[in-house]
Amino acid sequence: MLATSGCRSGQRGGFFLQAAVNADGISGGYPPSRLRLRQELRLAGATATHRAMSPTPAAPPSGDEEFTEVVVVRHGETTWNASHIIQGQLDPELNEIGRQQALVVAHRLSKEGKPAAIYSSDLKRAAETAEIVAKVCGVTNLVVNEALREMHMGYLQGLKWDDAVNKNPDVFRSFGIFEITEGSDPDSRNKEIPGGGESLNQLTERCVSYLNKIAQEHRGERVVVVSHYAAILELCRYTDPPNGSIRRKIPNTSLNVFRISGVTGKWILERYGDDSHVDGNDFLENSFSGDGASA
Repeated sequence: MLATSGCRSGQRGGFFLQAAVNADGISGGYPPSRLRLRQELRLAGATATHRAMSPTPAAPPSGDEEFTEVVVVRHGETTWNASHIIQGQLDPELNEIGRQQALVVAHRLSKEGKPAAIYSSDLKRAAETAEIVAKVCGVTNLVVNEALREMHMGYLQGLKWDDAVNKNPDVFRSFGIFEITEGSDPDSRNKEIPGGGESLNQLTERCVSYLNKIAQEHRGERVVVVSHYAAILELCRYTDPPNGSIRRKIPNTSLNVFRISGVTGKWILERYGDDSHVDGNDFLENSFSGDGASA
């Protein structure tokens, strides 16, 4: 059953780490490669090569905390991803490769602990990914919400990546969209992108707040959340501020695992950019990994 709320309807193998932040502790480029299938994906390979995730939340460090395991999945590929066009909150749908990616990650997730619910951005590329995951995993509780949307990129939306960088270098420099550098203006995170765009702090606030609500509702359970590159990157930065300047790879349909306390609001980042489920499925070696911001 599809529920709506407030809306209208790397490296292969992943990265593993432990970092924590409290609820009040708010703390990029584009690879030129392109993704094309050599032949039809073999779903059997998806379960043979991935690193298994814990099917249930790990024991909390304190008896006062009960963590929710939140598996945040980036949506599958779109034609705009493949063409290096900045999507932001514009709404292209998955291409055929994106649908195949979604099917592969869905089969991976189906072999692990069954989610209590699936939450998704209401944008088509995320919602369709979530629907595929829900169907394969046998989950009927699917909720879409605009709080999980990609960052609104203002007048950069619809521009090709290189054109946006070349024509608007000051915007990318001053807004720190893709990475935090030493000596950067600390106020840049509060600057909204012209043309109706968001600031990084606005993006973080809406995404973190919504995931905290999910954690409160699903204490001790496992949930899947389908969202977008910049939104996921900000969740990682929020959780792991000492390493906030790391340029993280968040490929399409990669898994990013958080444990969030519904009691204290404490966050733990366990894994990011894990797309090991695509290994052995005959993707070209120079496949487009889709880890550019918002595109």
